[in-house]
Amino acid sequence: MTETEMIARWVVPGARVLDLGCGDGTLLKHLWQTRQAPGYGVEIDDAQVIECISNDVNVLQMDLEDGLSAFRDDSFDYVILSETIQTIHRQEPLMREMLRVGREAIVSFPNFGFWRARLQITLEGHMPVSEELPYQWYDTPNVHHCTLIDFEDLCAKLGIRVLERLVLRDGKPVTWLRNLLGSLAIYRVSM
Repeated sequence: MTETEMIARWVVPGARVLDLGCGDGTLLKHLWQTRQAPGYGVEIDDAQVIECISNDVNVLQMDLEDGLSAFRDDSFDYVILSETIQTIHRQEPLMREMLRVGREAIVSFPNFGFWRARLQITLEGHMPVSEELPYQWYDTPNVHHCTLIDFEDLCAKLGIRVLERLVLRDGKPVTWLRNLLGSLAIYRVSM
């Protein structure tokens, strides 16, 4: 099962959704088609904004580093940050803002604690490159890698409750030694 399908399972039909760092709008389009969940995307990249428009997805071109002041409190049921948190310089304010404008947040990220990433650093002596972390260290958009434990520590620090956690490897759920054996983490959280 894909990350998009997993996230869609958590979105209640008809819910209002804000997708931060929405890329080409594929997730929002899927949520509209499968859950009748209307939404908006936020994207900074010009080419991705154009893709959203051609995918018939409502999109605003904004820099997430500037916050979400364009949105009122409780404007959305879900605010989604799919494989984007590691590209943000200041995660704490963004997490607070996400839960100010949305009732719940769904956050996914590549797990830097995955055993293959650890092994590449330990045995090969270089930063990991994989399907989940496809960039070399010098051209990566990622500025902060984290593990499941790091993300849960951040949530605890901010008083954010973890409602559900799903850890995947090759599209399949990992239920044992998640921080070591899972390559992608998806969390549903609230205040």
